[in-house]
Amino acid sequence: MSAQTDIFRRLVRDRLGDPPVCLSSDATVEELAERMAAEAASCTVIVDENWRATGIITEQDVTRRIAFRVEPKTKVGDVMTTPVVTVERSDYLYHAVAFMRRRGLRHIPVVDEEQLVCGMLSLTEALAFLSEETIELIRLLTHEATLDGLKRVKEAQVDLAEALFENNVPVPEVQALLTDINHDIHRRILRRHLSEMADEKKWGEPPVPFSLIILGSGGRGENFLFPDQDNGFILGDYPDEEHARIDGFFIELATRMTRDLDAVGLPLCRGAIMATNPVWRKTASQWRAQITHWMTKRSTTMLRYSDIFFDFAHVYGDASLAAGLRDYVTAMAAKNPGFIKDMYSIEADHKVALGWFGRLMSERDSQDREGMINLKYGGTLPLVEGVRLLALSHGVAETSTLKRIDALHERGVLSANEQDYLAGAVREITRLLLRQQIADFKAGNEVTNFVPEAGLSDREKDFLVACFRAVEDLRGRLKSDFSGDIF
Repeated sequence: MSAQTDIFRRLVRDRLGDPPVCLSSDATVEELAERMAAEAASCTVIVDENWRATGIITEQDVTRRIAFRVEPKTKVGDVMTTPVVTVERSDYLYHAVAFMRRRGLRHIPVVDEEQLVCGMLSLTEALAFLSEETIELIRLLTHEATLDGLKRVKEAQVDLAEALFENNVPVPEVQALLTDINHDIHRRILRRHLSEMADEKKWGEPPVPFSLIILGSGGRGENFLFPDQDNGFILGDYPDEEHARIDGFFIELATRMTRDLDAVGLPLCRGAIMATNPVWRKTASQWRAQITHWMTKRSTTMLRYSDIFFDFAHVYGDASLAAGLRDYVTAMAAKNPGFIKDMYSIEADHKVALGWFGRLMSERDSQDREGMINLKYGGTLPLVEGVRLLALSHGVAETSTLKRIDALHERGVLSANEQDYLAGAVREITRLLLRQQIADFKAGNEVTNFVPEAGLSDREKDFLVACFRAVEDLRGRLKSDFSGDIF
C-alpha cells in the first residue's frame, strides 16, 4: 500500500497512544493534578463505574479554570467539561483528524464497540506524517453527513483520484480507496436513517440483525469515478408469520438509503440491483435457498444474477451474516462444475478489443465513438469475468481481481508468468481508463469507458495489445476447461 493512500485506509486504533489517565467524578482536583504530573499527561478522562467517558479535563482547563481558583478537595465532576466527545477505535483515522480540526481539539478519547474508554488520540501525532495536500483532501472528504455534505464528499473523489494518479499511485490502490469512500457514504447514510427510524414510533430499532452488502465493482473494491448503486440486505432469520412487519422495516430503510445515495451522486441502478428489490433483500436462509435455485435452474437470467452477486462484500451491520453466506457460495460453486460451465456459456462472447493480426479494435460505425476503444467491454469485463470463473471453480473466496489472481497462483492454478501478465493487464487497463475519466471530467465531457486510440502513445498501444493477448490466453483456457473445445 502506498503512503498516499495509507492515511485514508488507517483506522483510529492504528494511531492510538498510551491509555489515558482516567479518574472517577468523585476524585479531587488535587488527585487529578498529582496523576497528570506523575504521568506527564495532557488531559484526564472522567469515567463512570462502567468505564464510560462522562467528561474530560485538559491541562488548559487546569491552568485556566482550576489552578488557584478552586479548592484542592473540589471533586473533578464539578469542573470537568461535559458531555465529552469521543471517537470509536474502528472509525477511519482521517475522519477523526477532520473532526478534531473542526472542533479545535488537540486530543480526543477513543472508545471501543461497548463505548468503553480504550485510548487517546493526539491530533499532533495524527498530523505528523501528513502533507498539506493530504490535509486539504481530508477536509474535502469529511463534510458532515448531510445530503449536501456527502454530495461534496462524492465530488471530492475526482480531486483525490487526480492527486493520487499524478503521484503515480497504482490505479488498483486508487480504485480500492474510491470504493472505501463510497462504502463510507453508504454507512453514513444508513446510520443516519437508522437513527431517525429509531426515534419514530412506527419503526424503532431494526427488528433483526442485518448486513448491507455491495455487489459488482464495489464488492471487488474496483470502483471508478461514477459507479451506480449495486446493493442488497442479508437479514437474520425470523418466523414466517413476522414477515410483513420485519420486511416492511427493511423496505423502508432500503427506500430511504437508495434515495439518498442517488441524491449524493451514486445513481439508482437501472437494473434494480438494490435492496429495495426483494431479489436482493432476503434472510440468510432465503439467500442460501436462492443461490441453490440459481445453480440448479441455470436460466440465463439466473446465471446473470449469480454473476452479479458473487462479488458481494459486507459494508455495514452484522458481518457474520455476510461471512456465512460467502462460505456457502464458495463451497457450492466449487462443487458444481456444471454451473461454472453454464456461467462461462453466457460470457463466452465477451472478447477483448483485438482484431485481425493483433491490432487494437476501436469503434468504427458509431459517429460519436469512432476511433475509440471501449476498455470496459473490450478489456476489464472479459478479464474480471475470466478470473472470477477460475476463482469460483477452485474455491477461492477473494473478490478482488488482483487477489484472486494471486490466490490462483498460490494454488498452482496460474503459473508465475500467467500471474504476472494478468496482474499487469489489470493495472494497465485500469490506468488508461482512470486517466481518461479524469480528463473527461475536467474537460466537462461525459465520463465513460471509452478511450481514444489516437490518444495512446506507441508504447501504450504495444502494452495494451500484450495485455489483451494475456486475457485472450485466459479466455482460451476457460473455453478448453468449460466447453471442451480447443479451437
